[in-house]
Amino acid sequence: MRLFKAAAVVCAGLFATPALATDMVVVKAGRLVDVVGERVLQNQLILIEGKRITAVGPEAAVSYPAGAPLIDLSDYTVLPGFIDTHTHVTSDPTISFYDYYHVSVGREAVLGVMNARRSLLAGFTVLRNVGATGYSDVGLRDGIERGDVMGPRVFASGPLIGITGGHCDENNLAPEYNHSAEGVADGVDAVRKMVRRHIKYGADLIKYCGTGGVFSKGDEPGAPQYTFEEAKAIVDEAHFMGRTVAVHAHGAEGIKIAIRAGADSIEHASLVDDEGIRMAVRAGTVFSMDIYNTDYTQAEGAKNGTPEEYLKKDRDIAEIQRENFRKALKAGVTMSFGTDAGVYPNGDNAKQFAVMVRYGMTPMQAIVAATRTGAKLLKVEKDYGAIETGRLADIIAVKGDPLTDVTVLERMKFVMREGRVYRGAAEQCKAAPSAWPCEPAD
Repeated sequence: MRLFKAAAVVCAGLFATPALATDMVVVKAGRLVDVVGERVLQNQLILIEGKRITAVGPEAAVSYPAGAPLIDLSDYTVLPGFIDTHTHVTSDPTISFYDYYHVSVGREAVLGVMNARRSLLAGFTVLRNVGATGYSDVGLRDGIERGDVMGPRVFASGPLIGITGGHCDENNLAPEYNHSAEGVADGVDAVRKMVRRHIKYGADLIKYCGTGGVFSKGDEPGAPQYTFEEAKAIVDEAHFMGRTVAVHAHGAEGIKIAIRAGADSIEHASLVDDEGIRMAVRAGTVFSMDIYNTDYTQAEGAKNGTPEEYLKKDRDIAEIQRENFRKALKAGVTMSFGTDAGVYPNGDNAKQFAVMVRYGMTPMQAIVAATRTGAKLLKVEKDYGAIETGRLADIIAVKGDPLTDVTVLERMKFVMREGRVYRGAAEQCKAAPSAWPCEPAD
């Protein structure tokens, strides 16, 4: 009798409906953009357990327990969460040039909290932040990961590293103030020490300024600002410590110095020449070219108190940069999606998609730049950049077809980060609620 009862229990276990995992959710995608295969798949199911995707496939091929919460995105185009590889999430362009002298590190961190929320709700689930005062971006990153505030996954550089009097110094004060920006370092030994200091205080990556810039006094965007020996010391030290290196570089010579030094990405690349493009292709150096933000700067800059010197430099190089984007793309340079958010309002990042398409990319290429390529640059392909089994469930959705009208990506309807919904219709939010109030879809 005891043996019979034991057998009955075993058989019951074999045929019973599996217990529903409390952290399981199913997403039904009408159209799913597969950025690895660069194609659109129809009627797919995405099975999520906890923070990660455990299955993706046609409805007939993916099974799940009865009663599992279902998020129905049958009428949407579903994509991986976007990655912006050039942001200043603790900055706000509507604060005037003069008033920025009153912005403390603490105030900057508060701006970061506001902008992180805006970025996430716009579908950007990962940001590479490339410059913030006082390690405020490191603090923001840690606050998001601990759950103190909501936002994307932030990869933080801390303060910019630059030469005395260069783009990343503070050049607007009289000599008697004897003030330099916190990331200023001159000479091989000094730049090595500065890299070590940044890593000590939590930097995920290193950003240095290899040329002059637009939003700085008294320098020219085309002029190089670190010698090869200094640049090589920065890159070698960062790589030795397991960090990647992003280089602010508008000018052709500074770009080539950075590529020779082994930098992982060139930011802006506005005045790159043919040799620099060939070098980038051979080395596999990524270009992160911010070709939208001049529209905002020229329309709103004067109103925001941006000095005319800066506005003129922006006007002088804007179209050159956009045409060099077209040239670099055609030559085969790897292009990520980097916008310089903070020069324009954070949260409007998706406005760059249309400009990238206007200057030569297909909509699919632009989407790949903002997903798969960004994840590869950050060396986090196992977690981000595609909707695949094993990756984190960073999933977004829009109405319409972004492959025929890329501007629909500016109107985000659904945002999930790590399996939790932050934006969507009421029933979508309820299926996988986050710790924060869910933003209703427009």
